[in-house]
Amino acid sequence: MLTSKELFKRRAQRSRYKLKKHGGGKPRLSVFRSARQISVQLIDDVQGVTVASASTLEKDIRSAIKNGGNIEAAAAVGKAIAERAKKAGVEVAIFDRGGYKFHGRIKALADAAREAGLQI
Repeated sequence: MLTSKELFKRRAQRSRYKLKKHGGGKPRLSVFRSARQISVQLIDDVQGVTVASASTLEKDIRSAIKNGGNIEAAAAVGKAIAERAKKAGVEVAIFDRGGYKFHGRIKALADAAREAGLQI
């Protein structure tokens, strides 16, 4: 029987396989979520570099929020990554939810990035 960590890795690999298959070389917006924090990276897999990143651990975002593990914090991070992606010249990205379900903080982050102008 597989552990929960192994099942999570399988879900993440399945998700990334589909993204690479249908992505067309677009940058990938990868999300990491813990109980207290949330972070996101915009990754260019063709060149193998991180184009932009945002996290609740950064001082400017941390000062604007009370708690790093809630929907408001995820929305703040989503807005920040969209602004930084625009500065880097990225308008379109593919959302990589990893092994997480698309609801709650993950959905709030994606919605905030879309509202700030990033096409996901």
